Amino acid sequence: MNNESQKEAVHLLVPELSSIIQQRYRILQTIAVAGPIGRRMILDTLNISERTVRNEITILNDQQLIETSQKGMICTNKGYEILEELKETFQEASGLSLKEKKLAQILDIKKVIIVPGDVNIESSTTQLLGKEASEYLTAVAKKDNTVAITGGSTVAALTSFLSPTKSLSALTFIAARGSLGNEMNLQANTLVSQFASKCGAEFRTLYLPENLSENAFATMVKEPMVKEVLDFYDDIDIVIHGIGSANEMAHRRNSNEAIINMLNEKNAVGEAFGYYFDETGEIIYRINTIGIQLEQVKQSPHIVAVAGGSLKAKAIQAYFKIDGTKQTVLITDEGAANAILEK
Repeated sequence: MNNESQKEAVHLLVPELSSIIQQRYRILQTIAVAGPIGRRMILDTLNISERTVRNEITILNDQQLIETSQKGMICTNKGYEILEELKETFQEASGLSLKEKKLAQILDIKKVIIVPGDVNIESSTTQLLGKEASEYLTAVAKKDNTVAITGGSTVAALTSFLSPTKSLSALTFIAARGSLGNEMNLQANTLVSQFASKCGAEFRTLYLPENLSENAFATMVKEPMVKEVLDFYDDIDIVIHGIGSANEMAHRRNSNEAIINMLNEKNAVGEAFGYYFDETGEIIYRINTIGIQLEQVKQSPHIVAVAGGSLKAKAIQAYFKIDGTKQTVLITDEGAANAILEK
């Protein structure tokens, strides 16, 4: 009997086994990315009963997969090993593997990686996105590669999962754009510094306002320190970026009323790299920004888009209608994936 036949036989004999594995895996996974964590957060995140959580935590504790302290529960090294060993099994049992293949076909892109959950409902899902993105970066990075990083909460989630490795320590992280709004902890300049610190790598910042007047733009691009960073953009090896909703990004940039009205009139749904686009992928407006340009992004051998949440589904789908984005690897969540697949 081959492995597939054995799996089928087990499913017929114990049909509830798959749901038990999925549930226990998700609880352990949530503790791993959000720990130290209490029972209440697991209840709110996974929407399961308190009795179920209590029973599952007892089992995980008995198996030494988690530890409990006054601060909350954390995953043990043994627990992390189990999560990694059962990752493929979970993806198949939960149907995520099939969804990844379907979504990659629909979007017509290189690869899709889906994590369980929806960032619009479960905050810990953002950490899962960051974990997958950091693992993909570790897998593709080579010595002396340059990595362009945009800002945003989802890209920022990589920080917790980066560590010095032979390949990551030899990278140079480049801020892909200038300052955006007042959220310093989510800006590209801050993130490249944090990424480099976690990896023991080099970094280059771009401490300029993202949106400049034409005169200011023409002057600043001639400055030696700015030009040094801009020269990197022509030969970037890896790009890691988010995909934003048009309206949200316009307000984060403190765009004036005329621009916001124009974006609404032209039905803008998404934004990336300072480019606003509609549902067909047509670029309808771009800010006058000092940062990596879309044409430079398209030349990169490895492009990683990290974006999730059912509310961003329309923006994600529209982005991949833009020419030159097909070589991208999308790391998203089940909320966004389901919204696109159902549509």
